[in-house]
Amino acid sequence: MPNDLATADIDRDVLARLSEKADVDQLLGALSDLDEDELDRLADGARPQKPQRPSPTPPVNADVYEVFEGLTDAQEATRETVRSFMQAEVEPVANDMWEDGTFPKDLIPKAGALFDEVVGRDAYTFPSDDPIRTNLISFEMSRVEPSFCTFWGVHTLLSMGSVALFGSEAQKERFLEPMAAFDMIGSWALTEPDHGSDVSQGLATTARREGDTWVLDGAKKWAGNATFADVTVVWARDEADGCIKGFLVEQERPGYHVEQIGGKIAKRGVENGLIELDGVELPEANRLPGVSHFGDVSAQLATCRASVAWEAAGLATGAYEKALAYCNERTQFGKPTSSFQMVQDKLVTMLGKVTALQTFVMQLGRLEAGAGAIGNERSSLAKVWACDTMREVVSIARGIMGGNGILLDHDVARLFADAEGVYSYEGSREMNALIVGRAITGQSAFV
Repeated sequence: MPNDLATADIDRDVLARLSEKADVDQLLGALSDLDEDELDRLADGARPQKPQRPSPTPPVNADVYEVFEGLTDAQEATRETVRSFMQAEVEPVANDMWEDGTFPKDLIPKAGALFDEVVGRDAYTFPSDDPIRTNLISFEMSRVEPSFCTFWGVHTLLSMGSVALFGSEAQKERFLEPMAAFDMIGSWALTEPDHGSDVSQGLATTARREGDTWVLDGAKKWAGNATFADVTVVWARDEADGCIKGFLVEQERPGYHVEQIGGKIAKRGVENGLIELDGVELPEANRLPGVSHFGDVSAQLATCRASVAWEAAGLATGAYEKALAYCNERTQFGKPTSSFQMVQDKLVTMLGKVTALQTFVMQLGRLEAGAGAIGNERSSLAKVWACDTMREVVSIARGIMGGNGILLDHDVARLFADAEGVYSYEGSREMNALIVGRAITGQSAFV
């Protein structure tokens, strides 16, 4: 009996009483003093205990409110097709893109085939006839690889969108058709080295007309795809009337020079260009005739800015999914870190923010679909709030992964860094906040 008792799992009170007895006789006497409940506990403690098996790990699900359950068949098919493409073609090279700072050009023909399947060369419109379907593409791309999402957005929304909105029929045939086939890749250049938030008033790139020829001088910065694009939409101020005009500039034009911007900490798979325009000559046929002032460009940007909110929601969703999967697999102190209270609290916080983001952008899409376009104040509010919330999610995701959260191996580090690019482009947070502020107060706080 003493050996059995020595291995039993006895509660503290019983153990304390037994330990005071010095020999077997005293021990047996102590046993006779135990009541029935205490003897039952002794018996239970002496029996071998069955190991406790952990509950099966639930699948990772970032749509707990079934926000996307009401999608049409076409929208759901687009979502599933893009998700499969990103997982099969882009995710395997995503970290290499980020590490190398280059865009994988071999994916361009595959992107063209994807465009054919989910948009259709002949069905393309800007703004989209179905903004939810179009923006689900941004959501799913950013969920896996935000740099690829930027490549797609610059080409299909900004560059192709400019030709579709402002181009002549001849320009649509010459540029838009091969761009829809991804045989011609587009870039888009508005921001300048010295003018970002104030570009509507401070645009310094100039265009002057000499007969049937336009001459462009100036510089552009941050143009996505610019290093390998076949044509770039360049915005310049007409010296004659001071108005903003758009031009289609082929890369081989004399005086047009592009240098890739290095040293970035975000969206490293995007090849952003610093463009120099030194007396670049273009025929009148390369001017976009549908643009007469900056307000035309602003209307296009409102649609594109709304898509950035979808991108932010997708990126945050991807960060949550990656962090949860990691915590389910990562073991510390003999248990998965997802079993710890503090980790679960952070996972729940992320999930709440992700759910709010998904609900937000779906309503944004419904509004855009109903109106046929989206106003500046609505797109700016979406950009401000979605990007703020995205930053909170990726910060928590990176943090609960500890040191591994700064390694590309687990993807969250890349999403964490790329979130800064999403936060920064399509208008700074401050400028977008002022656009909304002007709308709700009737007072302009712009400088």
